[in-house]
Amino acid sequence: MKKRVLRYLKHILGTIIIFMAIGASILIYENGSIHYGDNPKKMDWDNEGPYVFYKNDSTLNINYIKGSKKEGFYVDEKEVSTKQSALARSFFALDSTSFSFNLDSDFQIPESTYTDNQKIIAVSDIESGYRTFRDFLINNKVIDQDLNWTFGKGHLVLVGDFVDRGFSTTQVLWFIYKLEQEAKKHKGNVHFIIGNHELKNMYGDYGAASLKYTFVTSILGKTQANLYDKNSFLGKWLSSKNAIESINGNLFAHGGLHPDISKIDMTLDEINSFLRANYYNAPYPKANKAKTELLLSSKTGVSWYRGYFREDDLSQKQVDSSLDKFDAKSIVVGHTLQNKVKRVFEGKVIGIDVQHPKDYHKNWPKKTSEGLLIENEKYYRVLSDGSISEI
Repeated sequence: MKKRVLRYLKHILGTIIIFMAIGASILIYENGSIHYGDNPKKMDWDNEGPYVFYKNDSTLNINYIKGSKKEGFYVDEKEVSTKQSALARSFFALDSTSFSFNLDSDFQIPESTYTDNQKIIAVSDIESGYRTFRDFLINNKVIDQDLNWTFGKGHLVLVGDFVDRGFSTTQVLWFIYKLEQEAKKHKGNVHFIIGNHELKNMYGDYGAASLKYTFVTSILGKTQANLYDKNSFLGKWLSSKNAIESINGNLFAHGGLHPDISKIDMTLDEINSFLRANYYNAPYPKANKAKTELLLSSKTGVSWYRGYFREDDLSQKQVDSSLDKFDAKSIVVGHTLQNKVKRVFEGKVIGIDVQHPKDYHKNWPKKTSEGLLIENEKYYRVLSDGSISEI
């Protein structure tokens, strides 16, 4: 009897192990992961901010959250003139570091096309991972340990979805804002390409935002809609950004170009202008169909399209036609998760969305960051430790 029970238990255990192995294989194949080990510092909100809003055309209202979960939270608030450059600081609780920057309300619409043959580093879908983003840039010599720009006249291209799914959205956005200022001092460029999650935060879909920001806005006496609306500093800044750019003959867009976009008689400047005018509008099917709806749709839009990796009938000819329309040799996209940075469609489409490590929890399998380097017309996969390999 005992032997029979042991055989039965071994059979059950063996079956469980087989199913676990199959499950783990599927998880890895689908680029999935298991989340564990939450760090309690995710609730440390003392010095959280700044949250900056326009009181009127001439006055900025700057807010920092103070206190703790145990002692209670309150808001430290001050007002400054929009005509002066106000110094602000963002604090990162996980390692108790901070960085400073100047608030300048003079937002300039970026160019859509750049031609200078300078090197390019691109990364996408950081999803509120400040430490991951910062350390990736340090190890790849874009900035130094003190967060000073060291990339010369190079281009740092951020290909969308730097918000949501994490506890450091505020820190990531202010860090990008700071990087822009640092790059300009050295005639370099930071290009923040708008992704679908930046759009969601502008038009009011907060389903992927951390619960932290529900409480943060309550402490501030605001709603989540206020964080990135037209009356917020970061909202105005985000709404000035492009959804697609061409840099040294390479297109950068979060989603990509649906093949029918090649039939729309619009330049990159015109596409960006049209999209900026619609950033605060949720995408919905229009009764009066227009060709430009392709640009806005949550299936075919520039910030939403997934066809390079999920449409079996997309042809090389269609990809080439889209690139030819904008005199481009390749397009670099995020949005659709890859197991590594890779090239498809004869190397003309480069997917760079990988699973980056999170700030306040761990994952199995362990995540590591990757990005793309373009230099001397060659393409390299760059890793979080600074190593590179040509692709």
